[in-house]
Amino acid sequence: MSKKEDVQRLPAEQLFQEEIDALIKAEKNPIPTGWKMSPKSVLTYICGGKVGKKMIIPKYIGNKRLVEIAISTLVTDRALLLIGEPGTAKSWLSEHLTAAINGNSTRVIQGTAGTTEEQIRYSWNYAMLIAEGPTKEALIPSPIYKAMEDGAIARVEEISRCASEVQDALISLLSEKRLSVPELNIEIPAKKGFSVIATANTRDKGVNEMSAALKRRFNIVVLPSPSTLEAEIDIVRTRVEQLAGNLDLNAKLPEEEVIEKVCTVFRELRQGVTLDGKQKIKPTANVLSTAEAISLLANSMALAGSFGDGEISDYDLAAGLQGAIVKEDSKDRQIWEEYLENIMKKRGSEWLGLYKECKALNKATK
Repeated sequence: MSKKEDVQRLPAEQLFQEEIDALIKAEKNPIPTGWKMSPKSVLTYICGGKVGKKMIIPKYIGNKRLVEIAISTLVTDRALLLIGEPGTAKSWLSEHLTAAINGNSTRVIQGTAGTTEEQIRYSWNYAMLIAEGPTKEALIPSPIYKAMEDGAIARVEEISRCASEVQDALISLLSEKRLSVPELNIEIPAKKGFSVIATANTRDKGVNEMSAALKRRFNIVVLPSPSTLEAEIDIVRTRVEQLAGNLDLNAKLPEEEVIEKVCTVFRELRQGVTLDGKQKIKPTANVLSTAEAISLLANSMALAGSFGDGEISDYDLAAGLQGAIVKEDSKDRQIWEEYLENIMKKRGSEWLGLYKECKALNKATK
């Protein structure tokens, strides 16, 4: 087993290295400063296409125009903010944009309630600081610091979870395009090509609301949930195939019918109405996102491969649905029970097996 095969999750630039190399080799369009390829080639990498004999698989299945807006924003000196509900591929798109543009998607800050201003700017190796005082060697640059030095793109995940003082630090960096280190009496100007891609969750208000001043530093692109059942099925199928190729699940890929059932249940409980629009449903508190549908099916494959015959059964699927929908919320359990009796039970023989397994599991876990 090679070192690459032994890694649980490779960064995008390594996982799709052949595609990136093919696009760079075939490049004929102008390339912005600091970029590996032209905006048109980045679009091909993200949305799929063909370069020479090499097929480029789509990384984002959705509105192509939104991807064009995101890419063109990064050509300017504006930062990019991707916002949307959970599971709308914000982090996924952010990672692949930086992989295609810079060949490095690892300059990333994960926003949390505990994220500090030092993680945005720089910190120190305190052993060296005490021994030698403030020196360049003792300084630990942040991903944004490195991106400014290299003329590259840094990523900030879940920016709305960061405290207000951390957001304020980001405002000055995005406005002035330079970072001061008063301890060393130096200033780091951002090279051409520097930018930031941030993501924020519309369902999670975070520790602090993003200030209007910070929002003005970004061009905001809203990533919607899949508009149709068919689009959601396409996304789920593609990602499950990719996940299965990187995991030892020892199971067959889910049939189209299985994917359709999961996506149907998720969409109806998410939107509060049946797909035909004829019957209203109480929506769940849990956000049943496309990303969660992908995870559910991968877990069902693991169950089938580890304890079944390698093919996803209604028994496997019921376990995933129960875990995704109910969790710890008692109201969601009631909503799920009503959905089983009022919707799934009445859908005919194709749904009967799944209905029985879901009902039995729901009863057993009360």
